[in-house]
Formats: sequence, C-alpha cells, structure tokens
Amino acid sequence: MNSVSHGNTGKFVVTSVSSDAHMWNLVFLQLLLEEHGGQVVNLGACTPDELIISECIRVRPEALVISTVNGHGHIDGLRLIRKIRQNPELAPMRVVIGGKLGIHGSRHGGFGAELVANGYDAAFEADAEFNQFLDYLGLVPSAPKQLPSPKARSI
Repeated sequence: MNSVSHGNTGKFVVTSVSSDAHMWNLVFLQLLLEEHGGQVVNLGACTPDELIISECIRVRPEALVISTVNGHGHIDGLRLIRKIRQNPELAPMRVVIGGKLGIHGSRHGGFGAELVANGYDAAFEADAEFNQFLDYLGLVPSAPKQLPSPKARSI
C-alpha cells in the first residue's frame, strides 16, 4: 500500500455502506481525521451509493473513507467500488474501506484482499492499527498524550 501523502489536500469524505446503520464508527473516524489536520465531510450511516458518488464529485476529497461495522462491508463495498471506478470523474480517487468486512470479523482474512483486487486502494480489517491507517492517508500519527501520574494529582 502506498500512502496518499503526495499533494494531500486533507479533505476526506467519511461514510458507511448502504446497509450499515452504525454511526459511532463514523463519528470516531471524523474526530480522528480532524485531530490529525483533516477536513471531513461525514455522510452518516446507511448512505445510498448515489449520494456517496455525488458528494465525492462535489467535494473532490483526497480520499473516500468507508467504515463498516455490520459485517456486510465486503458485499456492499464491492458494489460501491465498481460504481466508483466506472465513473470517469471518480476513477482516480483514493478509496479505502475498513472495519468489520465480514460477519466473522478478521478471521476470514480474504475480504480485504478481494476488495483491493476489485478497486479499493486499501482495506483495513477491524484489528488494524490506527497509525497504519493514518500513515496510509498521509497524516502524521500524534504522540500519545501523557496522563499525570497518580502521585502528582491533587486531592
């Protein structure tokens, strides 16, 4: 996987696949990307393919980030990437997908490779490291925040 750091505009569209109603993962990704300097358009959960495509044409993001929790990411993700790659305006756009790509989580292991073989630039299974994801997007992982030691706290 090559990172997207060349000419990084810092604009990202974050969304889920059309069948995934989970929102917390999208809020987390938005906050994570913003914390590292990204500008994020969050399309929310259960986003229709056509809306994702029209917003990517409008926003022209550095990358489309798709997160899925319901375990159907490999099914909906394949359909979506085929539509994106068929659109001449979006064909060169970076597209990544991650989360629970199958109902058995990362135990299956083949869904990420299948998604990349069908047009995704990268696929991150649910157990992937966030720093790997951030590095791929060309964002510098932040240093862990130091918490005060219990002895240093005032009562």
